[in-house]
Amino acid sequence: MKSLRFWGPGTKNEMMKRVSHQQASQLLHNKFVVVLGDSIQRSVYKDLVLLLQKETFLSNKQLKSKGEMSFEQDCLVEGGSLNFMHNGTGYKEVRQFQSAHHLVRFYFVTRVYSPYMQSIFDDLRNGLTPDVIIFNSCVWDISRYNSSWLDNYKENLHMFFAELRGIVPKETLVIWNLTMPLGKTIRGGFLVPEIEHRASLLRYDVIEANFYSGTLADAYGMDVLDLHFQFRFSLQHRTADGVHWNALAHRMITSLLLEHSAQAWGVAMPLAVVEHTEVAAQLPPSGNSKAAERSASRRNGYREDFTRDTWPCSFMDNLPPPAYHPPPAYHPPPQLRNGFDYMPPNHHHQQNVMRSRHVRHHYAPYTHPRHGQYDHHGRYY
Repeated sequence: MKSLRFWGPGTKNEMMKRVSHQQASQLLHNKFVVVLGDSIQRSVYKDLVLLLQKETFLSNKQLKSKGEMSFEQDCLVEGGSLNFMHNGTGYKEVRQFQSAHHLVRFYFVTRVYSPYMQSIFDDLRNGLTPDVIIFNSCVWDISRYNSSWLDNYKENLHMFFAELRGIVPKETLVIWNLTMPLGKTIRGGFLVPEIEHRASLLRYDVIEANFYSGTLADAYGMDVLDLHFQFRFSLQHRTADGVHWNALAHRMITSLLLEHSAQAWGVAMPLAVVEHTEVAAQLPPSGNSKAAERSASRRNGYREDFTRDTWPCSFMDNLPPPAYHPPPAYHPPPQLRNGFDYMPPNHHHQQNVMRSRHVRHHYAPYTHPRHGQYDHHGRYY
């Protein structure tokens, strides 16, 4: 599968592969998607919810907002503005979008494994089985809990992947997103005064954390989407705070995720290739154009940050054995209309960019429209 590419950032020949509203709606028809993570993952959730309804991009206000009561026909289920808004590690926000044939849920988390994560696992055990789980937790883990974060983060990753593997069936597509590149100078809700002295080092810590989390996710049989690799030379789409990304970047992420999901399900989903100038004309106005230009001009200066390839060999000790999945039986590929064809997956990925463990067959977790957010036991649908 060809990965999403960018050519000539900030120039007229920059191109992107983009999934359409119709393709997203058809691919995720009768599917339940769960997104977990920090503010970046919240924007991943928001862009997916928006694309399922219309062919537009997120506004700057939508990207910056958190904890709002409603976003594009979704609802705030727990936390956020229903409680006290803050930037502490105990902040919670659970959102859900529901239509006649789509269900998407978001959990804000600040640690990959915690008592709160165990409560999320209870939701997954007692509620509907997700078709897709999209997850990342890194920046908060390595900055807010312990200055010597490595051993604790590795242990929490082990516990998270082990417990998740025991909860969801093999048909569930679990995609671990590697953390996107941070800037030299960063600011954000997670960066409280007590850890500001570490801000300049976090971009290097993220590279190391990505190696551990990606290696473990693969060892536990999860799929890995390396967003750090994909965006390492597209820093002009990062916002002025050095952490978050603009609407165009998030549509690129959505396209990567849906393209990867289609491949894992054996679905051919041809994406349109459009010029950056055509896409930029549809974007809301941004106040960070000068910062974007400076980022683009320094593009080559960041190469050294993302080419580190020496890692402690001791980490490879005591890893779980790689998950083995027998090859699926071959069935003649039936033809579908509207540009979708079932086909065997293409496994010729670039190394360490995307991994698809095996074909996961479609199944419908719910077949009728839901008219509320809770069942009679008080659980989330």
